[in-house]
Amino acid sequence: MILAAAAPASPADAWLERAPLLLRDALTGWLPDALRPWVAALLSIATILGVFGLLFAYMTLAERKILGRIQNRPGPNRTGPFGLLQPFADAIKALTKEDIVPRAADQVLHFLAPVVLVALSLIGLAVIPFGRNLVAVELEASVLYFFAAGAATELSIFMAGWASRNKYSLLAAMRALAQLISYEVPLLLSMVPVVVVAGSLSTTGIVAAQGGWAAGVWPHWHALTPWGFSAFGVFMVAALAESNRSPFDLPEAESELIAGHLTEYSGFKYALFFMAEYLGMAALSAMGVTLFLGGWQAPLAVLEFIPSYVWFGMKLLLLLLGFIWIRATFPRLRIDQLTRLSWKFLVPLALVNLVNGGLWAVTSDWTGAAGVARWVVSALLVVVPFVVLGRSLTAGYGPRTYRYASP
Repeated sequence: MILAAAAPASPADAWLERAPLLLRDALTGWLPDALRPWVAALLSIATILGVFGLLFAYMTLAERKILGRIQNRPGPNRTGPFGLLQPFADAIKALTKEDIVPRAADQVLHFLAPVVLVALSLIGLAVIPFGRNLVAVELEASVLYFFAAGAATELSIFMAGWASRNKYSLLAAMRALAQLISYEVPLLLSMVPVVVVAGSLSTTGIVAAQGGWAAGVWPHWHALTPWGFSAFGVFMVAALAESNRSPFDLPEAESELIAGHLTEYSGFKYALFFMAEYLGMAALSAMGVTLFLGGWQAPLAVLEFIPSYVWFGMKLLLLLLGFIWIRATFPRLRIDQLTRLSWKFLVPLALVNLVNGGLWAVTSDWTGAAGVARWVVSALLVVVPFVVLGRSLTAGYGPRTYRYASP
């Protein structure tokens, strides 16, 4: 349910800040006390489904429009004004297309794979604090819950490949698992320094630890520290791979794998896989905002009058637009490049950064010249490993030479 804890007098008492809680109380206030928690929980579920369902629909439209502009073409613009109804036309098309299931396929697993994938992509959102006092479920170990739910998505991908009874699908599913397992390690390691510094496994506790500003202008966000910047970079690169986004979109590399583990899926089942990819991308972006970008905290003290959930939404959209920009910019990696980047660069960098975060935590009381030395040492523990690991990663590989056909 949406929790309402004791909030600061200002600006939390502003009407817009309390609007979601006031609306919940208005809808449940007339119910018996025994039913209110259940109805509040249903309202939270409906809100998450509605908001992120619409976000999925319009993120697909935004991606197609932005990629079109980058590639000098208009993108969808026929269905509705400015093409705004295109996602609903796509949904109707997916619902009405024939669902073709191979005769030899496992009917039950073939059906369950996309359903389980969407469900696992959604349940992680339950522990994300979308605003001040706006979190569906408060857990002491909500960070562990989130990553456990995300790790379980590998099961549904293997289910899809296995249930299809197709060798291409099975081999592609195994390749997808190799990618997901490779990048889960740096993803989790990038989160550990945040937990160490914040001293909490609770998402609300981590956001609270990033509250306040230095001199009213420099927010205490983890990403604005040397160790936090490094961890944030590792987290976002691993998030790209975990959500199968370019340049790590090998699991559905159509030019190589005939759509990978989705080869034997059509109609709405295929659309569910597509939906799960965007929901997973949104969930990882929301966790990135929570861990590194202050969650719902405003960037400046003078901007606190803007509702906290608006700040969270703006940060979330910024990261999602970054995913689109990266897709339009970078070519797809080979599988050997992908795994080498993880095990030879991101994992060692994350391990060094774990030590960096620990040192930052134990020197939290350093001020003055000692505080400056703290920043310098932390920055060196980011820059030096980055340069050394980067050079070792490219050792033995000559510079790439491009040759073009003569006119």
